[in-house]
Amino acid sequence: MSILITGGAGYIGAHIVRLLQERGERVVVVDDLSGGDARRVAGAPVVRVDLASDGARAALRAVIAEHRVTSIVHFAARKQVGESVAHPEAYFRDNVSSLAAVVGAAADTGVARFVFSSSAAVYGTPAASPVSETAPPSPINPYGETKLAGEWLMRDAATAYGLDAISLRYFNVAGAGWDDLGDPAPLNLVTIAIDRIRQGLAPVILGDDYDTPDGTGVRDYIHVLDLAEAHLHALAAVGEERGRHRVYNVGTGRGSSVREVLDRLEEAARSGLEPIVEPRRPGDPPAVVADPELIAEELGWRATRSLDDMVASAWRASEHRAQTVR
Repeated sequence: MSILITGGAGYIGAHIVRLLQERGERVVVVDDLSGGDARRVAGAPVVRVDLASDGARAALRAVIAEHRVTSIVHFAARKQVGESVAHPEAYFRDNVSSLAAVVGAAADTGVARFVFSSSAAVYGTPAASPVSETAPPSPINPYGETKLAGEWLMRDAATAYGLDAISLRYFNVAGAGWDDLGDPAPLNLVTIAIDRIRQGLAPVILGDDYDTPDGTGVRDYIHVLDLAEAHLHALAAVGEERGRHRVYNVGTGRGSSVREVLDRLEEAARSGLEPIVEPRRPGDPPAVVADPELIAEELGWRATRSLDDMVASAWRASEHRAQTVR
């Protein structure tokens, strides 16, 4: 018996793999390694598959049979908002078609336990914050649209094939559970700021005139290890009732401003670089914070790590990466 993790060699996936390995679970990783690194998941078999290719469904059936897979966690996806706007067809191909192949292989082989990596991007610009799962989805970019389409597919596949599925809507993920598993891509506030500091450049604040306590945007940041543990709770909760699909926010319920995050990063980095302020990006809401009560009530999960934990661990991981590449 084993658990299949698609995209398991990536930033978040590798944390799940390591937690499962520490529990003594058998894990198999499927990844095209376009953004992942097999060294992150040492000890787990890694099968290289382009999940959006014509042969992906058959390849997955073979993996499921060989490794006696009983559960699937699907991470594999593109996740850059700007890139999705420039290349929407690539995002629908890689995010929706790949999920269809995984769902099809699950249906072919009778695997019913399924956890899908969704995103708070499905909410778009919510009318109110904190935002609960009852808020109407209204994505504002192709990335968010593909995640919402993925949730629709999970819902319909649960009905058609008898899956017991959970979709987890992540908020803003940061930090590192282990120094060697830091996020290597400068694509969010924390990693972009770290990348700039390492180049001797000041971090950037996009807008300081929002209706928030310090004028900068407020978001819900969650430690990647808390997120990984949420997946373990989800895995424990699926498989009891076929034909079911549930959706949960994964956040802390606490908002942190951009300036607050950068202040904490400066405490860790001691760079002496003061943030510079540039105009806000069009469409950025003042505040987006999760209401995480549903997952707490139904799955028994709550985030336990602080903003300090996230920022300090992200900086340590960047130090580790810098030393490794020397």
